[in-house]
Amino acid sequence: MPGMTPMPAAERIGSYVKRAEQALATAKNAALKPAGVTVAQYSALLFLSENPGISAAALARLCGVTPPTMNTVLGNLQERGLIERTPHAWHKNVLETRLTERGESVMKDADARAIRVERSVAAAFTAAERDALIDLLTRCADAFDAARPEDAPTANK
Repeated sequence: MPGMTPMPAAERIGSYVKRAEQALATAKNAALKPAGVTVAQYSALLFLSENPGISAAALARLCGVTPPTMNTVLGNLQERGLIERTPHAWHKNVLETRLTERGESVMKDADARAIRVERSVAAAFTAAERDALIDLLTRCADAFDAARPEDAPTANK
């Protein structure tokens, strides 16, 4: 039959992962809007609260974004007075990033809102199902990582 693929969309695990990821982003965006932050900004604030003084590059890795993207996020947070960036004591070209008092307040509000989303999803599963889901999603991510070609061509080549 024309148009038939060897693997129907309904059998592609990636489709379900993507759907869940999009639903999570939509729910968190809606929950965080009253706090005045985006999901990316919230993620940066959350990791900053746990890692005061972290560099932008290390923060980008924790948040799963590129360093240029993180610099944009941090620039927006700094303009709003939610973070401060100061030169590292020994490495003058490295900026240490910390939450301001106002940033801590916004992060706490945003975190309470994000936790409500997480708890409402967690409530849809038993404890055993949650544990199994976490294990399965971790295995899924590891399998996707292993399936990535090491020498995949980039758009620049």
